[in-house]
Amino acid sequence: MKKVIALSALLALGALGMACGDAGTANNANANANRAVANALNTANQAMANAANQMNTAMNAASNAVNAAHNAASNAMSNANANANRAANANANHSNTNK
Repeated sequence: MKKVIALSALLALGALGMACGDAGTANNANANANRAVANALNTANQAMANAANQMNTAMNAASNAVNAAHNAASNAMSNANANANRAANANANHSNTNK
């Protein structure tokens, strides 16, 4: 009788060990799925960071173009004002010498 109980206990422990071994396979599948999700999120994060960098580069280029246009317009206005002042002074000087 003792042998039967001992063998039954051994079979029960063996079955329990097999059941726990199967859980390891499920854990590996879960770990692999988690890794796949983490890799996909990392890839998406890198794509968003690249897109943000490209937008930043485009914004900098646009800002530089606006600054160049502003500087060109400002220089043109300064030159026009200087030419107008020279012409006004020349007319004033010419009028003063004809009196």
